[in-house]
Amino acid sequence: MALKHQEQREIKRAKMAEMPRTEANIKKLEDIASFLGVKVSDEFRSLEITGISSSSMRIKPGELFIALSGEKHHGAKFALNARDSGAIALLTDRQGLDLASKSLGNFPILSVENPRGISGYLADWFHNSPSRALFLAGITGTNGKTTTSHLLKQIWEFAGMNAGLIGTIGIEIAQEKFGASHTTPEADQLHNILSIMKNAKIRAAAIEVSSHALSLNRVDGAYFSAAAFTNLTQDHLDFHGSMENYYQAKKKLFDSTRSQASFVNVDDSYGMRLAAEVSLPPITISQRNSKANWYYQGIDSTSKGYRVEVRGIEGTLISGELNLIGDHNLDNALMAMALAFESGVDPLVIGNSLTTLKAAPGRLERIDCGQDFLALVDYAHTPDAVEKVLATLRKNTNSKLIAILGCGGNRDKSKRPLMGKALASGSDIAIFTSDNPRDEDPEEILKEMLGSLKLTYPSAVISDRQTAIKYGVEKAQAGDTLVILGKGHEVGQEIRGVTLAFSDQEVLRKSIEGEL
Repeated sequence: MALKHQEQREIKRAKMAEMPRTEANIKKLEDIASFLGVKVSDEFRSLEITGISSSSMRIKPGELFIALSGEKHHGAKFALNARDSGAIALLTDRQGLDLASKSLGNFPILSVENPRGISGYLADWFHNSPSRALFLAGITGTNGKTTTSHLLKQIWEFAGMNAGLIGTIGIEIAQEKFGASHTTPEADQLHNILSIMKNAKIRAAAIEVSSHALSLNRVDGAYFSAAAFTNLTQDHLDFHGSMENYYQAKKKLFDSTRSQASFVNVDDSYGMRLAAEVSLPPITISQRNSKANWYYQGIDSTSKGYRVEVRGIEGTLISGELNLIGDHNLDNALMAMALAFESGVDPLVIGNSLTTLKAAPGRLERIDCGQDFLALVDYAHTPDAVEKVLATLRKNTNSKLIAILGCGGNRDKSKRPLMGKALASGSDIAIFTSDNPRDEDPEEILKEMLGSLKLTYPSAVISDRQTAIKYGVEKAQAGDTLVILGKGHEVGQEIRGVTLAFSDQEVLRKSIEGEL
């Protein structure tokens, strides 16, 4: 079934709306105005505000609607919809005031210079600072955020703790799962979720903190018990413009006013720089550098992954078996172990948990239909991630390595030839295909991926992703490894404003079983 892109965004937001509202203290509009430093007319001063939301799709009766300026539209264009859904007041900027006042008539509108910059602090105040009621780990970096956060939540749960998670794949409150429209929710949603976690007796939560979120004030007002940096490689330059801007966005998380402790992977060059520049004394993480605060003093390969021995701060020793493959997962697991220890989990419990840990959905996810070759789906969608995943699989494959990859449209174009080069050099059979072309011509994206590369059979360029996956399965023989890269857990493909239902896992299974 095809959905218009806007409709799919609304469905995702509707899933968010299924999450119950927190039992926050009701605030009077005059108190909100006082917090913001603005005035409100006498007739509206005693209005009781039951919640706040920046989405007109999620607004509930009695709530304050925050109309923010967006990339394509100003939220004030939807103020009438919000009012009709029950909003009883509006917070916006001067432009929003001009837009909304024409349609709303006699309606309470609070105007501030930068509502996006204040909304996080307002939401934190409204919900009585929920982030300070639990151990909150904020994880940022180009790659590894999702896996690290999922591993950390699993360790907490193994230790008997009620835990939460907010990230790319969705929101988890203990065992309840909800959809998400962004890696990191808008500030009002974030604090509402944290408040729900607080009321649900969640003791610890991991949040994936994207560079977009840090640039767009989505985590403002939240206080992190620990901030963690995994790595920084080329991505999102369509948004940030340069690697320096990208780095500076990530760096914002590591401020003493925002976070209590910092954990930095110093095997990464930007991590080395960050460790030297942050105001918080960094707790350093490294695979093999014994000068780091946390490092592996022993790594032995096993049939399922690794047997590891970890040395941490205060002479801490953790040992166990990881059923994960890939050097990048050694990084992710080490960061998760260090954060778990920081949150109070006993080292022996952490070690015992390692053998139970599973990768996040769409992260080197194995598809087993009884075939005689290894079939995997992975989310790798940056040059560095593609290179590392293929290097990992190369070390674990005695026969051919077949890899399928595309690049997303309306995103950083400069990484396309780098990803193409990583695909061609890292695999025996490289299959170039479409990802989410969005508003671009898939054939043009493929040309940019290929650059000056000259492919030889059986490597191929197949624009249709389903056909490409079927081709990869046809070329796979006993003992080979086939990996489909780029989309991971995603269940849709965006083409010209329409989102088509599409799952790499489902297409791969059907191809293996001969149903396509």
